[in-house]
Parts: sequence; structure tokens; C-alpha cells
Amino acid sequence: MQIPLRSNTTTQGRRMAGARSLWRANGMKEEHFGKPLIAVVNSFTQFVPGHAHLHNIGQHIKGLIEKQGYFAAEFNTIAIDDGIAMGHDGMLYSLPSRDVIADSVEYMCNAHKVDAIVCISNCDKITPGMLMAAMRLNIPAVFVSGGPMEAGEVDDRHLDLVDAMVMAADSNISDEYLAKVEENACPTCGSCSGMFTANSMNCLAEAIGLALPGNGTIVATHANRKRLFEEAVEKIIAATQTYYYEGNDKVLPRSIATRDAFLNAMKLDIAMGGSTNTVLHLLAIAHEAGVDFTMSDIDRLSRQTPNLCKVAPNSHYHIQDVNRAGGILSIMGEMERGGLLETNVNRIDGKTLAEAISEYDIKRETVTEDAFRRFKSAPGGGRNLVMGSQESTFKVLDDDREKGCIRSIEHAYNKDGGLAVLFGNIAEKGCIVKTAGVDSSIFQFKGKARVFNSQEDAVNGILGDAVQKGDVIVIRYEGPKGGPGMQEMLYPTSYLKSMQLDKYCALITDGRFSGGTSGLSIGHVSPEAAGGGAIGLIRDNDDIEIDITRRSINLLISEEELAERRKAEDAKGKDAWQAGERERNVSKALKAYASFVSSADLGAVRLID
Repeated sequence: MQIPLRSNTTTQGRRMAGARSLWRANGMKEEHFGKPLIAVVNSFTQFVPGHAHLHNIGQHIKGLIEKQGYFAAEFNTIAIDDGIAMGHDGMLYSLPSRDVIADSVEYMCNAHKVDAIVCISNCDKITPGMLMAAMRLNIPAVFVSGGPMEAGEVDDRHLDLVDAMVMAADSNISDEYLAKVEENACPTCGSCSGMFTANSMNCLAEAIGLALPGNGTIVATHANRKRLFEEAVEKIIAATQTYYYEGNDKVLPRSIATRDAFLNAMKLDIAMGGSTNTVLHLLAIAHEAGVDFTMSDIDRLSRQTPNLCKVAPNSHYHIQDVNRAGGILSIMGEMERGGLLETNVNRIDGKTLAEAISEYDIKRETVTEDAFRRFKSAPGGGRNLVMGSQESTFKVLDDDREKGCIRSIEHAYNKDGGLAVLFGNIAEKGCIVKTAGVDSSIFQFKGKARVFNSQEDAVNGILGDAVQKGDVIVIRYEGPKGGPGMQEMLYPTSYLKSMQLDKYCALITDGRFSGGTSGLSIGHVSPEAAGGGAIGLIRDNDDIEIDITRRSINLLISEEELAERRKAEDAKGKDAWQAGERERNVSKALKAYASFVSSADLGAVRLID
């Protein structure tokens, strides 16, 4: 049974003469009417190195689609560079931009009755925003990221953006050496080279099944990155035909991104020690897909899934090293050997996950030559801002599962995984810590609270020596509502690291962290302070106890004292649960966001349905 094309609404019938006239002015020809309309959803911008190289690829994809007899039209979404927006009030806009992106894709595709989409994403909020839109639309969709940046190199040492930020705060680093690091930390186009949020999400798009093998790991500069875009055209044409002409809905986003797919993706996230931001995004994407996926699932999975891969900022490896080790499907191959995955799930390439692992896990006897082609894609070295412009190859792949970049379950970095959910009287609805970035010596930590009502005050306190070894830094009123916008706290954690305090202090916040954060950094505390959470009741010098092994985080005061503090705060009326005299310019756009947004444990989605 054929499914009517959505685009027929604007291309068929006498009443659509005006619309057809406009389509003709856009380049649509007579033979295109009545055939699928495919949108190329791009995110090109010259503000973000992860997107600056995408200006021509959309038109290349359009041309390839039209060679198949269909009509394609390109549009762009916004894209914020979190690294540039970091450390000032620009970061307030980062997380809200995820919803703007999702809305804009939905608006464009529904207004013009698009039949299918090719999504060209890359950096932090763009991939999740587009994934949210794909779930809402539920039309054939394939994702291709712009690819990761090559790691920088100084004095034979690989480094990245976070190294530059940490060194900038280290008074022992000379201006001359810092300048050298600054010039070389980000050498190419692409998303920053560690397992930060952008690369984490592009890897998870593979795990969910809406992106192709190598999507998260092949560097942006390599010719095989451009080939991924060309392969995406083949897949979207096939998916469009399967759905509309054969009536088979197995290729739709909601048929691919099932509960099992989300569980697989979360397990991968834990196994590879991905950014804590991925928790927010997976919860939000699942919400749009109508999938029951919660913090309780994440807590359970974090106790079952070992940490099989450590990448910067948690080791010397970078994403290019994950590619050399066989990419995401090789990590999932190790997980499958341990019975950790549900492999009978669909993918946009027409394979089941079991079939994809069989073909692309480099440790399998069934691995294909195509897998070797993808995973031998190496960095070219030097300054390069052009996509797909080099064809360097690794001479040998890293298949050492004992001491290599990717480990077997028997040789896991940590049996408990790279992410954990903690609960306690500070976080009744949970909070997140990236255990892959925490030194095991401080898995149990007890210290005195140093309370700040903004990130800016915390930075001043850290740099002003108000924080000492053994302290628990509390940064509150930075949640989705309280910020508003749930800022990332990369500068506070980077400064702690530069001052050699990262192994001697903890930091807890109702805000969030960059994927570049390491140390005992606990974010997403829910409920947030602005929502009446107990983090808003902590006082300086209170004792706080954190136990990652037991998954607990608690303020060490009596229930009676906590209740008295809550009663006193509630008595402040309209001034209750506010950050006090904090100076912050909150625009109307941010106020609108704050009025709808939910807490972090729900993915900071808008509560409008």
C-alpha cells in the first residue's frame, strides 16, 4: 500500500496553482511534481568551526538527490559555538537554542510539506535539536555530521581546546607557550576533537540508528567524510521509496529510535564516557519520540555497563583514535559480546544492529573491506579548513582490546561505566557525574560547602583563593529556570584543574558541564534551586558527603533542620528561591524559555504538552 506524499498538498490540484508557480521559481520542474520533496537541513555558519565547512555540501547533496529525479531544497538552522559563548552571558542561550533548532526544522518541514530530510548537523545543540525535530516529524531522515576536528599538536603532544583553557589559567605556563598552544589546539574545521558533547551526540546518532558507520569518528577533513554525505543520499532515497511507495514504516525515525535503541545508546554513552549533556539530550529526544525513557533507566544502566573507552578530557586519546580503533560499532561489538545490547533493532541503512556490528566491528571475522576503508581515515595534519580535502590513512588499526583505545569488557577501564546518577537529599530527582573523569581516590568525598549563586561568583571565588582543598563548591540558581538556560560550568572546573585542586575539591551545580569537564563535577542537580530544590538551602560550611560507589549525595544536616530552612525560604514570598542581588540581564526570549522549561531530570524539555 502506497503512502500519499506530504508534498502533494502543495504540488497537486487546481487550487495549488499559486504554490506550484512558486515552486517553479525555486527550480522545480514539471517532472518533479508528484515526486518526493526532500529537505537538506543544513547548519552552516561561519561562527562555529564545526559548521564553517558545511557551506557547499548542502548543494552537493541537493544535486545528487535531483540526479535521482526528486526535488531537493536546502535550508539552514542556527548554530551556537559553546566554546565562544562560554564564560559570559552568551552561554545562557546555548541550551535554549536546542529548542529553537527543533522548532525551526519542524516549522520549515511542515510549512512546506517536506517528505524526507537529510540532516547536516555537528556541534553541541544542533544534533539533538535536529533529532528532536526528526522525532516530531516522523518522516524518513538520515543524519550526517560535519565530522570531528583533528587533534592539535605541540611538541609531539596531542591537545585540544580544553588544554588551551586550562593552561590559560595556569600561572606556571609562559605567555609564549600558551600562544603556541592557542595557535595549534584547534587546527582544522570540525567539532572539537575530544569526547565532548558534539562528538558524543554524533556517536549516539550512530547508536540510535539514524546515522551511518563512521558518522561520529571520521575526521571532517578526510575524503571519507564527504563520501558519508554521498552515501546518505543513497539511504534517504531508499528510505523514501520504502515508506511512500512500499508503505513500510520501519524506516521512520520513531520505528528506528525505539526504547531498545535508546537503551542501547545510553549504554554506549556510559561505555565511552560521553559528555553529561548527552543525558539531557537523550531524555529530550525520547520525550519527542514518545518513548518511556527516564533517569531511573539511566541509573540502572550505569550500574550494569562498564567503561570501555576513555577519550580526552579523560585520557590522551582523541576521537581520531576511536576511529583508528574501529569506531562506534567496534565499541558496540565489545558490548554485544558481553550481552549488553539489544541488537534486533532497525537502522536507517537497512541493516539491523546485529548486521552492522558483524560488518563493522574490526575484531570480527565477518568485518568488511568497507569497514577498513572508513576506520583507516586518518588526520592529515596542519591547518585545514576544507571538508574532505585529504586522504591520509592509518598504516595499522588499533585492535588492542587490552591496553588500546577501546577495551574489552575483561579489560574495562572501570566495571561501573563512565557516567553515574546520584540521589540524596540534595538531589531527590537525581544528578549526573562523569565518573570517567573522576580520580578513583575521590569516589568517596566529604567536605565543607562553599556556596555561590552564580558561575561568575564561583569563578571569582576560585581565582581569589576562597576555595581550599577539601571544599565542595556549590553553584546554584544556574538550572534551566534559574539561569535561565542552564549554563555550562567549564571555566570553574578548568580553573580548579589549572590550580591542581581538581583531585582535592568537588563541585556540584544545578547547571551543567561541558563535555570537556573532568574532576568530581556533579551537575543537573534536580530539583534545581529556582524550583525549590534543596541545593538552594545549602549554607557555607555545611558538610556534604558524596559517594559515587553508593550513588549518593547528601547534605549532612537533620531532616528537621532541612525542613526549617525550607520553611524560612518559603516565607520570603516572591523573593523565595531567587538568586538575590545577582546582576544578570535576562532577555524576553530567555524569560519565555524559563516560563516553559522543565527540570534537568526530564531533559529540560518544555512543559507544553
